[in-house]
Amino acid sequence: MLNIQKTNSGEATNFALEGRLDTITAPQLQLALIPEFDIAKEIELNLQELAYISSAGLRVFLMAAKAAKSKNITFIVSHVSDEIMEVFDMTGFSDVLTIK
Repeated sequence: MLNIQKTNSGEATNFALEGRLDTITAPQLQLALIPEFDIAKEIELNLQELAYISSAGLRVFLMAAKAAKSKNITFIVSHVSDEIMEVFDMTGFSDVLTIK
């Protein structure tokens, strides 16, 4: 299960993710993110409450990073737990994503 809380502040959109980002829930995040690439200047994913990420979740992050770059949008991943950071490090995503 994945909970997505979206907040907008001016031209910035923040998504707080809670739960598991896996094969079942990754499409849910992708559908929430796609419209934001047409309106936001900054998109932040707050992972403070994210317990798990699978390769399907990583694919959504990669899609988002590529879309943001092509549209000159700032894409940030924040509040990453040690467990999720370990996944980012092992997969090379820590070199691809802007993590704060």
